[in-house]
Amino acid sequence: MNFQKTEFYSAYGTSKQLPPSDGVEIVFSGHSNVGKSSLINKLAGRRSLARVSATPGKTATINFYTLENVRFVDLPGYGYAKVSKAEKERWRDLIGGYFGDTDRDLGLVFQLIDFRHPPTADDVMMVNFLIDSELPFVIILTKADKLSKSERAKREEAFKSEIPCFEDITVIPFSSVTGEGVEKIRETVCEIAAEDGE
Repeated sequence: MNFQKTEFYSAYGTSKQLPPSDGVEIVFSGHSNVGKSSLINKLAGRRSLARVSATPGKTATINFYTLENVRFVDLPGYGYAKVSKAEKERWRDLIGGYFGDTDRDLGLVFQLIDFRHPPTADDVMMVNFLIDSELPFVIILTKADKLSKSERAKREEAFKSEIPCFEDITVIPFSSVTGEGVEKIRETVCEIAAEDGE
């Protein structure tokens, strides 16, 4: 797969606007500012395919990207406090509408969690939702370059009690700075695409 051929397709602000599934979908989910846009840019080998912002809560739409028979689906980041109640309701409707559509060809969810910190209540809620819904997912631990070897070991140990079923989940440490984890994530995308093409 030539990841550099990833193209922005469209953005949707309400669940009613969402297009039907026309390829296997790989979803990027996570807290505001956890690094979803940076990950998509790194995968595509492009600097500004997905808009990266220092302001949390910047992605307020579901953004679709296309790559051969795969669709990348970038969900708006959750858990940003400085958002109006109406905006939070819209977000809930958007995410609920996406995951609630049983006709979607959902191949995998990349659930991003900041490696440096304990998961937020929203992170844990999302992991529980994915487990309960029996949706296939992988945890991506972002900002891996910001931790020393001993700090990483400490956080990995703590995650075992902080994240439900952590030891049974595929986990990929990732850094958009060093590129750690990029090849593993690309391989995972290729596996999902190959399964869909069978």
